[in-house]
Amino acid sequence: MDWPLLAFALGVGALLLAVVAAVLGGRLRGARARIGALEAELSRDTEAERALAAADERARIAREMHDVVAHTLSVVVAQADGGRFAGAQDPVLSQRALETIADVGRSALAEMRAMLGLLRDTDSEVALGPQPSLRDIPTLVASAREDGLDVSYVTTGTPRPLPIGAGLAMYRIVQEALTNVRKHAGPSPSVYVQLTWEADAAVVAVGDDGRGAAARRDGSGLGIAGMRERVGVFGGSLTAGPRAGGGFLVRARLPLAPRGAPGSPSLEAAADA
Repeated sequence: MDWPLLAFALGVGALLLAVVAAVLGGRLRGARARIGALEAELSRDTEAERALAAADERARIAREMHDVVAHTLSVVVAQADGGRFAGAQDPVLSQRALETIADVGRSALAEMRAMLGLLRDTDSEVALGPQPSLRDIPTLVASAREDGLDVSYVTTGTPRPLPIGAGLAMYRIVQEALTNVRKHAGPSPSVYVQLTWEADAAVVAVGDDGRGAAARRDGSGLGIAGMRERVGVFGGSLTAGPRAGGGFLVRARLPLAPRGAPGSPSLEAAADA
């Protein structure tokens, strides 16, 4: 027997086995990596599907709340008109109309509370708190300062009453604008928030000296679209874009309630200057 030849053959066989084992091991590791990536993608897809399902459910609840409010208001208006006309001639009918209004209002309030309970995040204390208003803008600015943002706040003019909800809209505009500054203005921007009370409107402006147009914020983003929708509800206007000299400016203008307008007790109180 040729021992050298046998040893050479065994050596070649062992080398081939080692190469095959290395190739198979590499393929196995690659397969495991692909499986892990697919599992992660599947998990993300599952979470996305859950988020979409939750969003659809919340949209459905919001539509139902709209229907409840619309139906309740139509009943209340009809009963109030009937009670007003019957008040002088038939006090009994007038009393029944008022009782109907109270019953319908209580029922609608109970339904809306139940629906809002579904919309709230049970783990969030913020969801249970009161809605912010113009009075809370200084606190919002102070919080931004604590987060490291160089931001100033100034008000000019005489505060006036705003339509209900308009103060919340202006607060959200400032909040969204400050968020955009953090995202797009670059490092260490200087920011100002200014609330101006004009003769017939309240104007809030948030400007910065950051990257401005270089951040590709052309006013078409979802955040700015949301601001524009909020302002539009109250007949106001919003402009957003690069400002002269660099930086970015968001400016919202909301009409004020006319002095002595009917229903003025229902108006939101003006913010403290």
